[in-house]
Amino acid sequence: MSDCLKPKLTSNTYLKLVLSCLLTVALVACSGNDGDDLDQYMRDAAKDVKPKIKPLPEVKPYLALQYNADGVLIDPFRARKAISKSGVLQPNSNRPKEPMESYPLESLKYVGMLSKSKLTYALLKTPDNAVQQVKLGNYVGQNFGRVTQITGSEIVLKEIVQDDLSGDWVERISTLALQE
Repeated sequence: MSDCLKPKLTSNTYLKLVLSCLLTVALVACSGNDGDDLDQYMRDAAKDVKPKIKPLPEVKPYLALQYNADGVLIDPFRARKAISKSGVLQPNSNRPKEPMESYPLESLKYVGMLSKSKLTYALLKTPDNAVQQVKLGNYVGQNFGRVTQITGSEIVLKEIVQDDLSGDWVERISTLALQE
């Protein structure tokens, strides 16, 4: 081998090599399996520890209850029937129904007015696009509405409806405006 390929050992390099060997020997000597008190404590600490977990609460079975088992409460999802009270404003249910009473008032449209001699007629358009004539005193709508006034701009009706809370029959004024 040539001299230039041989590694040259200097005193500094030699000192580093000796120190690294000594350090390796010291580390190997410390790696004994006997351990020390800390290792022994860590092994024993895990054995004595018992977790303190509260037990799960007892699950009670679900019992479905009927809403109105005793019949005292009013079912909020059913339409209430008002108590029929005899009063001054009770509608006459014995009279024959007129044709315009079969339509809800909201579905009718006031489309015009006719006058013949002393009579005034209002023209109402029904949901099936038929045009019907009504005069003062005729019944219109499903709430016993009676025509009380016919003008060029509106029809005034006096309806008799039952109050939801008290059950009494009360009057209310409704109008049908002219539809152009």
